[in-house]
Amino acid sequence: MEGDMQLFTVWILFGLLSSCMSQTTVRPAPTPSSSSQPRTERLKLRLSGFPRKHNEGRVELFYKGEWGTICDDDFSLSNANVLCRQLGFVSATGWTHSAKYGKGQGKIWLDNVQCNGGEKSIESCKSRGWGNSDCTHDEDAGVVCKDERIPGFVDPNVIEANVDFNKVEEVRLRPVVATAKKKMPVTEGVVEVKYKDGWAQICDVGWTAKNTRVVCGMMGFPHEKKVNKNFYRRLKRRAAENPSRSKGNVSTGGRLYLERQKNHYHIHSVACMGTEVHLAACPLEFSKPNSTISCDGGMPAVVSCIPGPLFMQNTAFKKKLKTSNNVRLKGGAQPGEGRVEVLKDNEWGTVCDDRWNLQSASVVCRELGFGSAKEALTGARMGQGMGPIYMNEVKCVGQERSIWNCPFRNITSEDCKHSEDAAVRCNLPHMGLENTIRLTGGRTRYEGRVEVYGPDGNGTDTWGLICGETWTTKEAMVACRQLGLGYANQAVRETWYWDSSNITDMVMSGVKCTGSELALSQCQRHKAVSCQKSAAKFAAGVICSETASDLILNAPLVQQTVYIEDRPLHMLYCAAEEDCLSKSAAKANWPYGHRRLLRFSSQIENIGRADFKPKAGRHSWVWHACHGHYHSMDIFTHYDLLSSNGTKVAEGHKASFCLEDSDCQEGISKRYECANFGDQGITVGCWDLYRHDIDCQWIDITDVKPGNYILQIVINPNFEVAESDFTNNAMKCNCKYDGNRVWLHNCHNGDAFSEEAERRFEKYPGQLNNQIS
Repeated sequence: MEGDMQLFTVWILFGLLSSCMSQTTVRPAPTPSSSSQPRTERLKLRLSGFPRKHNEGRVELFYKGEWGTICDDDFSLSNANVLCRQLGFVSATGWTHSAKYGKGQGKIWLDNVQCNGGEKSIESCKSRGWGNSDCTHDEDAGVVCKDERIPGFVDPNVIEANVDFNKVEEVRLRPVVATAKKKMPVTEGVVEVKYKDGWAQICDVGWTAKNTRVVCGMMGFPHEKKVNKNFYRRLKRRAAENPSRSKGNVSTGGRLYLERQKNHYHIHSVACMGTEVHLAACPLEFSKPNSTISCDGGMPAVVSCIPGPLFMQNTAFKKKLKTSNNVRLKGGAQPGEGRVEVLKDNEWGTVCDDRWNLQSASVVCRELGFGSAKEALTGARMGQGMGPIYMNEVKCVGQERSIWNCPFRNITSEDCKHSEDAAVRCNLPHMGLENTIRLTGGRTRYEGRVEVYGPDGNGTDTWGLICGETWTTKEAMVACRQLGLGYANQAVRETWYWDSSNITDMVMSGVKCTGSELALSQCQRHKAVSCQKSAAKFAAGVICSETASDLILNAPLVQQTVYIEDRPLHMLYCAAEEDCLSKSAAKANWPYGHRRLLRFSSQIENIGRADFKPKAGRHSWVWHACHGHYHSMDIFTHYDLLSSNGTKVAEGHKASFCLEDSDCQEGISKRYECANFGDQGITVGCWDLYRHDIDCQWIDITDVKPGNYILQIVINPNFEVAESDFTNNAMKCNCKYDGNRVWLHNCHNGDAFSEEAERRFEKYPGQLNNQIS
């Protein structure tokens, strides 16, 4: 396998349709025994059946080359816990019997399974033994797993397709011209499929644009274009006429092309509809074993693809490629993955996951400049959205230009909740960016010092460290994205506690990223390395995670609860100690007089996929005797009053304070309570409520003149704690203050409206009286 070629691997799990179910004589269950046997490969599991979601379904096991089920006799929650952990979920919330998700086919691999709950695999539990069962498929067991992934558990890259024995698993584009091999991504080349220990070609007789569309989608490209076949025919003729010249002149690409001609044509005919997400799902005609038939009158199939704007190198052409402005993805670690959100009436909303499938997901992927869909995710796998749910039961064919062109059902209040928000993972072009970064010294593959491959001081290509002086969460986000390891859980500036046996020199410093880059090489950095603390223990490091939290503020609640209070100074000693008053308060005649406070309630909910926990450990929490609790973060929230031109006229903030679960969605239990030195944090699906009547839940506006302003609240403003999405951390309201009263209008989260609506908000003249203007 040549390193300069694009590789794209998609593993296909396919169900084997079995023959008739054998009748077994019913007999008493034997004494259970361990079903574990010495095995050379990890047991494969999947959830199947209907109706189901990604975290629930009929349990199927792949054993001795065949998929089979588990009987529900003696089944328990302990069994379900073991199975759910094997599938990558933290635990089980329930299990089902009597083939609730439909009857399976093939073998019933396990019966009378009895786990204690702590086993690492279902193989380790007691049972009758493999294939020994007195059940029918009417007794197939299922599980319901808690929708929370185990940190570090990698989702299997699976597309289910019904294919025959000649299955196609790996497909690649092999560039012919030498110059094309050096450019990433590879957009044109011979289509090759993995065959035995090598690669084989496809005969292009009868090849259609629909076939090309499917291949381009697999490679991460949204569009295809016509290939100049004459060029390849000339190349083929030149190679045939002068083979010695071809072998010696790599620049023509002739030698490479000629060598491929010696390969056997594995596929003679492809008949895709154009809506398939993988070549394996298309009707294929394979060559017969030991056949000597060549591609009569044809040549190897060649395709040419057009990358999306994010991967387009030609900047002039990039401007012509437009992606959708009324569909977006939110909450994903990588480009091309996230919760699907659509824009209607200038407000963003989500899509319900009922009947959500790969065809609908592919339409979304392609209209956003990516390839076809790799996964259609259900059950808010990329976190829950806020606001409206606009679509349900989307039924795309796969050829539509936008999800808005697909049939769908409008939502009623009983239909869906945000726990059913649909999401996607799209195929992306292979860029090779992961080959120029690595982690060293860490205890797991998700942590370590960041090393990049680049020129040192002498201009040599080499691996080296990054100076940690300017290293923040934003840079760590880019590093984890480039590594393909999810979100940045922590940006590490001191790495003395990691293994330092193989230390390299520093080759990069002054790194400054926006956080959205695909690789650290796209961030700003010093031209020459300049690092005051150049010792390895001060090198930049990361701790990555497959999941992350996502905090969002309840904007309507702020608007509903706002009021003004003139509070006596003698009641503000604790607040002054915590720096919750404006600077002029220090010159006041304490304890006489008062401060004018703009007060409101704030409810901060975690809609992500991991609990929000303070970065600092308990050992560094600060006790505040006045308020009687420990503070766990330096700054958690900024409260600002801005003029129409963005100038700050007054401010308040939540200096580090106690984080806890005030309340939760139905079915979710509280985990964090800061009283009595308890754990601090916000559980997924829970919120921390700060009522308007508690200290520091205000902005001191004593010195503010009457006028029109913008109230702005920003959660986690310094990016101290990792989140999957920082764009929804800010909330804004139009604010009218007449010297005696205050009104808020248009309160919304920073990413809730369209760009046009946001521009109108910024030009909003305010209220002329107590009526909304």
